[in-house]
Amino acid sequence: MQPDTYTDKTFVDANFSGEDLQDARFERCEFYRCDFSRADLTDACFINCRFVETGTSEGCNFNYATLISASFKHCNLSMALFIGARCFGIELRECNLQGADFARASFANQITHKTFFCSAYITESNLSYANLESAKLEKCDLMDNRWRGANLLGASMKGSDLSGGEFSQSQWGTFELEGSNLCRVELDGLDPRNVKLEGVMINQWQQEQLLTPLGIIVAPD
Repeated sequence: MQPDTYTDKTFVDANFSGEDLQDARFERCEFYRCDFSRADLTDACFINCRFVETGTSEGCNFNYATLISASFKHCNLSMALFIGARCFGIELRECNLQGADFARASFANQITHKTFFCSAYITESNLSYANLESAKLEKCDLMDNRWRGANLLGASMKGSDLSGGEFSQSQWGTFELEGSNLCRVELDGLDPRNVKLEGVMINQWQQEQLLTPLGIIVAPD
């Protein structure tokens, strides 16, 4: 069977709840107030799609959906709900995710109670004011994202590539980032006395920002 393909379609108040949309492909489609809760979107692909109506603050509902290896490219997902969704291997490239809610969403494959590994590809996306509290996003590709104002409280991004990201000063210390790549990130407000930085990678020009809170003056070579 060929996977379903939809192009230039508009869906308003559509109910996809619980449906099998594995491998479905949507291109230049618009979804307004649509319900994808508990749908199976494994390996589904969305390109240049819009999930919020201009001028409204109500996004689409992906609560408890299966989004394993689902792909979203150049999509507007602002205010979307991903509560409890299974997001292992999800791909979000150049997307607007402002205000999206990932509460209790899982980016990890749990092997045992204490053993897990994560997979997510979230790059060049706007995550301002998104809710990622307690999210496990370890060893993931998370480059060039705008994180300002996002709730990262208790999140773990250990070992992830966070290079080129934009963070608010108040976010430093709210999430774990040991072993991560922080190259090209403005580190103003990051105090190494309060934040664990073992194994973190930075560029040479960032040393000054990191050492200033310690009162150390970095002289030019």
